[in-house]
Amino acid sequence: MILSKRVLILGGDGFCGWPTSLHLSAQGHEVHIVDNLVRRRQDEELGVQSLTPIRPLSERLKAWQEHSGREIAFTALDIAHDYGQLRDLLAQWRPEAIVHFAEQRSAPYSMKSPRHKLYTVDNNLNATHNVLCAMVEVGLETDCHLVHLGTMGVYGYKTSRFKLPEGYQKIRLLSPDGNDSVETEILYPPDPGSIYHMTKTQDQLFFYYYNKNDGLRITDLHQGIVWGTETPETCCDERLINRFDYDGDFGTVLNRFVMQAAVGHPLTVHGTGGQTRAFIHIRDTVRCIELAIAHPPAPGERVRVFNQTTETHRIRDLARLIHELTGAPIDFVDNPRKEQDENELKVENQGLQNLGLAPITLSAGLLAEVSEVAARYRHRCDLTKIPARSRWRPQTASCPPERDSDPVGAPVHSERQHD
Repeated sequence: MILSKRVLILGGDGFCGWPTSLHLSAQGHEVHIVDNLVRRRQDEELGVQSLTPIRPLSERLKAWQEHSGREIAFTALDIAHDYGQLRDLLAQWRPEAIVHFAEQRSAPYSMKSPRHKLYTVDNNLNATHNVLCAMVEVGLETDCHLVHLGTMGVYGYKTSRFKLPEGYQKIRLLSPDGNDSVETEILYPPDPGSIYHMTKTQDQLFFYYYNKNDGLRITDLHQGIVWGTETPETCCDERLINRFDYDGDFGTVLNRFVMQAAVGHPLTVHGTGGQTRAFIHIRDTVRCIELAIAHPPAPGERVRVFNQTTETHRIRDLARLIHELTGAPIDFVDNPRKEQDENELKVENQGLQNLGLAPITLSAGLLAEVSEVAARYRHRCDLTKIPARSRWRPQTASCPPERDSDPVGAPVHSERQHD
């Protein structure tokens, strides 16, 4: 029997937050969404819409209540900058669990320009720290459990001889003269590959400190790349449909491949396609959040870290799989990222399975489901938005960078354009 809890979902209108909100509500939890709807404004900034027609949040919530008979509350709030309102909400509602999705989630978007770098750091670090600080100020140290959606990217993507552990690494420290040593366990040394990933590594230090100093109970979920778009709850009414991002900034690689095949566009593989990455289906994402909420760390326990991923794949192998299923040609294009051309990736992921996760792995059947969604809404695709244009290093003079733009508003001139 599921014990109902008051669950505050920060960023509950987004790609992972929305299906998680519905799933937890369907499981009997009392759900309250907090969101500033910035992800919708980013669509306007980038001039691209979700492939699927997502409805206004008010309409989504009304549709869920009509379908399920359950109400999900909503508060419009920018947790990165409206600290007083966030603190007052926590003090009044006293959540038993907080799920933190409220961070700018795209590595390419974080690398678009100096302004996007600044926005990502400002939003992500302030959001996380404000939540932690407010939890302590209102006395939620032992009564509430924070579940944070992190990323596998905090580990970096260099080939390792060993499996990546779940958060912590045992090491031996040598004295300066080398004659003495001591064994200890530390957070796995981070190796961020973008400004976005860098903010997630900083989140880990926030969690470490507030857990050590104030006893906050925290679970950090290092999630792989999400594929798929629908869950049983989002499928039951078109007004509840989830986002399907396909553009070069927010689209995830496998979903982009499936969509490209559906609209007759070549599968765009960056570099050699030898990058190996961790993956998880959106249905497993919501299930992992449910399991984390149901199994909070004990009072006094260190930050609990799970690798929220179910399998690893090399990018060019995924492209070949989609090619074999659809006949779509593969186009190897210049890699805009600064990363290794080839890497191996072995990941320890037993923690969530020990709690009851039965992993959904890549199958032709589930790919067909994603393909059907992509084909149904292919008329909404803007082919000019498919290429990934955000670059990790400045381009040459013969290929100038894009005009800088305000991450949440209209285009602006950057300082360098006045040099």
